[in-house]
Amino acid sequence: MGAALGIGTRRALWPGQACGALPRWAPSASARGCHSKSDSARPVPLKKRGYDVTRNPHLNKGMAFTLEERLQLGIHGLIPPCFLSQDVQLLRIMRYYERQQSDLDKYIILMTLQDRNEKLFYRVLTSDVEKFMPIVYTPTVGLACQHYGLTFRRPRGLFITIHDKGHLATMLNSWPEDNIKELLRDPLYIGLKHQRVRGKAYDDLLDEFMQAVTDKFGINCLIQFEDFANANAFRLLNKYRNKYCMFNDDIQGTASVAVAGILAALRITKNQLSNHVFVFQGAGEAAMGIAHLLVMALEKEGVPKAEATRKIWMVDSKGLIVKGRSHLNHEKEMFAQDHPEVNSLEEVVRLVKPTAIIGVAAIAGAFTEQILRDMASFHERPIIFALSNPTSKAECTAEKCYRVTEGRGIFASGSPFKSVTLEDGKTFIPGQGNNAYVFPGVALGVIAGGIRHIPDEIFLLTAEQIAQEVSEQHLSQGRLYPPLSTIRDVSLRIAIKVLDYAYKHNLASYYPEPKDKEAFVRSLVYTPDYDSFTLDNYSWPKEAMNVQTV
Repeated sequence: MGAALGIGTRRALWPGQACGALPRWAPSASARGCHSKSDSARPVPLKKRGYDVTRNPHLNKGMAFTLEERLQLGIHGLIPPCFLSQDVQLLRIMRYYERQQSDLDKYIILMTLQDRNEKLFYRVLTSDVEKFMPIVYTPTVGLACQHYGLTFRRPRGLFITIHDKGHLATMLNSWPEDNIKELLRDPLYIGLKHQRVRGKAYDDLLDEFMQAVTDKFGINCLIQFEDFANANAFRLLNKYRNKYCMFNDDIQGTASVAVAGILAALRITKNQLSNHVFVFQGAGEAAMGIAHLLVMALEKEGVPKAEATRKIWMVDSKGLIVKGRSHLNHEKEMFAQDHPEVNSLEEVVRLVKPTAIIGVAAIAGAFTEQILRDMASFHERPIIFALSNPTSKAECTAEKCYRVTEGRGIFASGSPFKSVTLEDGKTFIPGQGNNAYVFPGVALGVIAGGIRHIPDEIFLLTAEQIAQEVSEQHLSQGRLYPPLSTIRDVSLRIAIKVLDYAYKHNLASYYPEPKDKEAFVRSLVYTPDYDSFTLDNYSWPKEAMNVQTV
């Protein structure tokens, strides 16, 4: 299919567990009302034994199983006779990890750990999010996708092809719990070796998939679209958004994190959003998503929609998008300017004198030194967002932006960049506009409230929340986003905002409304702490156990 669909249900907040793999869960009375803490020490009942436990990454604890657990689960002798805490396991993994030379090797180590011991995998990630995020997410995950046949260890998820059309419901019941010629020729490629299917057959397969998922897992099942081509992304979002619980991360997630960076930048420029003019390098799904959310933010500030769209100028492969240009799709027509044709980004910047330029076309070096010098000459604090990834596709580097603008450029990127120190000794820490700031919190809030359709307002309030998370100290360092080390707390607060919005606007389907929304959301958050699998032992009063005799 050339794209990914992520599925989640209220219980599937537990990473790696299948949508519908566990019985439907409803919050307890305490969770709905006073939200008293659950007894985390209560043992988890298991029917599995022996190798079925040690080979299941959701259950396996490795050498952290106690002797009592090993005896009761029939795994004593299947694990080395050593008892380790999760802290020691973390240390062992880290020592092995640090020996790896390449980022791809480090990625393989972590994915292999996830296939073996999922709790430990997430413990490793949460131990240093800033360290591991560039390995399991942008930019290394892109490299891993290109070498998927080499990095493949065991199947995760559900693999659906065009040949399975008509049988997707059957395939979903099996759940236990781009045309790149180099890939097609690669003997290690493990997908179907034919050109991508398009047209009606493609649409029919997606229609069947969406309906089959909803039939099996319910109308509250959250479906996340990822990496769909420009020709399909907006079309499918508009087709399904009011019928299913779904969102497109490349459009809505990217838009939310980009607008969050812009809102944070306003605290540096000391003016309103309506005072800004934006030029986009690129007019694909990411650019359109950002532009649409910017229009919403401007309207919220009181700017009429027609005036808001005139503040947004877009440059694609054919130059400036203008009225009367042939073959413009609906999205591009909305932002077509009443202006003569202009061929290059450099000319557009010189003519428009924008306060912000946003790169989302994956054209490396598109923000030339001339463009950066022009931006710095037009405005005291120009906003320069090089959002394309991986790093090799960035419109400019952080170092280039800060150097050419003499430290006055307000910079954000799609891929991580190291800190930059200028000749005057000033050090900047570039902000990374990472979608990981958005989709975890949004998904948690949507699932917690049983939201069935996700309006764009949720992504705008998410952007506002992310911008609020940036401290004055971060801004003084050039950061437009909170440190990745705080992402779990940020995601929690986003989820609470989403949940509160859902109940205020009658979008929630779970009632009664939680009295303490923070405690309620916290009760749903995944923890990498190990469960106890010992038997729930207790005894009756002695007199109640008297053996009757004849």
